[in-house]
Amino acid sequence: MAEDDLKKLIGKPMSKSTVVVERGPVSNFAVAVCDRNPVYRDPRAAKEAGFDAIPAPPTWPFVMQAWGEFAEEQPGDKPKANAMADVIGPLMAGGGLILHGEQEFTYHRPVFVGDVLEGEGTVVDAYAKESKGRTMTFIVTETVWKDAKTGEPVVSSKFNLIHRG
Repeated sequence: MAEDDLKKLIGKPMSKSTVVVERGPVSNFAVAVCDRNPVYRDPRAAKEAGFDAIPAPPTWPFVMQAWGEFAEEQPGDKPKANAMADVIGPLMAGGGLILHGEQEFTYHRPVFVGDVLEGEGTVVDAYAKESKGRTMTFIVTETVWKDAKTGEPVVSSKFNLIHRG
């Protein structure tokens, strides 16, 4: 993909969704990432640790859309198509590998069980680099998750996807 075409991707909307943070998935995720801290399962342990409710583990935003997105909760203007496929599809048409390059979370407050969060994602950067005679294309997206009640930002998730041709 030409550098000019990559720059045109910047600002492209990627996703829009509402997620419900539930206790079971949060607890199971904590176990899956080998964190047995009781604050992720037990409301008393969470209170004793100074939390208002059970917090989600720090990397929870990576999976919360898959575990907390319910059809009836979605915004009416939620895109029907997979925007990431629209961006990556032309690159994949020529073959190659897709790699998860980097993930970054910026917290404004913890994510808690019981939260309803609204997220909107956009492409924030797109560029290519040559490596060992191959082109590596980097697509960086950011999703900003806000509290559905207050509109206040809760966490932002930045995701770097790499296509190696």
